[in-house]
Amino acid sequence: MDTSFLPPSPERTLEGWPDWSILIVDDEQGMLNFLVKTLAPRCHFVMSAGSAEDGAQWLRGHHVDLVILDISLPGKSGVVWLKELREQGFTGEVILITAFADLDTAIEALRAGASDFILKPFRVPQILNAVKHCYERSRLRRENFVLRRAVTSAPGRGAVLGSSEAMQQLRTSIDRVAAVDSTVLLQGESGTGKELVARELHARSSRASGPFVPVNCAGMSPELIESELFGHAKGAFAGATRARDGLFHYAQGGTLFLDEIAELPLPIQATLLRAIEDLNIRPVGSEQLVPLNLRIVAATNRQLSDEVAAGRFRKDLFFRLEVVDLTLPPLREHKDDIAELAAHFIDQLAPSLGVDPLTISETEMDFLHQYHWPGNVRELRNLIERSLILGSLNVSALYPGDARAPDTRTVPTDLHTLEKLHILSVLESVQGDKTRAAQLLGVSRRTLERRVAEWGSP
Repeated sequence: MDTSFLPPSPERTLEGWPDWSILIVDDEQGMLNFLVKTLAPRCHFVMSAGSAEDGAQWLRGHHVDLVILDISLPGKSGVVWLKELREQGFTGEVILITAFADLDTAIEALRAGASDFILKPFRVPQILNAVKHCYERSRLRRENFVLRRAVTSAPGRGAVLGSSEAMQQLRTSIDRVAAVDSTVLLQGESGTGKELVARELHARSSRASGPFVPVNCAGMSPELIESELFGHAKGAFAGATRARDGLFHYAQGGTLFLDEIAELPLPIQATLLRAIEDLNIRPVGSEQLVPLNLRIVAATNRQLSDEVAAGRFRKDLFFRLEVVDLTLPPLREHKDDIAELAAHFIDQLAPSLGVDPLTISETEMDFLHQYHWPGNVRELRNLIERSLILGSLNVSALYPGDARAPDTRTVPTDLHTLEKLHILSVLESVQGDKTRAAQLLGVSRRTLERRVAEWGSP
């Protein structure tokens, strides 16, 4: 097999695609030497082969981002092999080169799945421009996928907020951790903002220009989770009619956020551990190893050490993830931030809902401080959103049953507050219909409106 390999050169000068792996297939040794000499100093590594058969053998065991392929080869032609590669699910870029071509040949090459078509002889700038063009196509395709995913998964919140000591310490930790590339484990109750912190870590890191890919491990089918994460080859399992890249691929150069990581089945935990330690993945049903260039941030609302003790989580994976451990405080431990958070959510949500901002009175704020907040910041945000829709602070929604009621010593006993809570509860039950609410309360609509006006609410 006439195959050679050149490792990356320290003088990588072509900005934008230094991590690419390139396979050159040409039966002319002079052309191989020229392309290898041109590309080896400017990319991750370069491989070369003298025939389609040799190139196919190399691809069976290695990951390749780009194939530069001569049309006229001994044995199988470049166009025939390209068609086979696409049928087998190869998703990388392909540049076809030839010394003898006409319009029909060029059309056939593009229909076969070529990314570009170059006539020999060509100069260094031509091949470099062609490779950079392919890199941009690949990058845009990946970014489009990430953007489509972000539209449905982004939490739509601002930066990490709060002036309490707990939140100031958290921001300090984020600043320190973002500067390194280590794996991070975020622990905290549901609703404390773990994805928000993960996005902050990404935005402040050296990978900020790369993609941020969030993955809800609890929301993936156990049967397909390995394929979703690592991708699969054509025919890897029933229904795999074509090859597919996994989420690890789309996070290359950026950050992969594995939320609810405690939900991963034990066999997948073992595969994930190997990927983190070896810095490569193997798609399901494939023999190719794909090198990784990303940062992993994991999150869980469980205590992972307890999961390890119970045998539900691998100890070695836990230690590998816990290189840096950040624990997010529940809202009940930094209630001093409630006013700031509520104001932020009002400013953020009112314009998008098309309603007037809300004014929260001191009495209402006291209620917010008395509450235990089992749903944390997410619950506060949901409360503000419902209240904006109804036109008044929906405090009664915090006390639907005894299980969520505050301690009896903190329940208000003054008549004014109890009257207000009752009126708000009735208004909510009739979706803000003041006429119907007045009938249920046994008062006139004018009396009800006067009461509501006294609270500064519409």
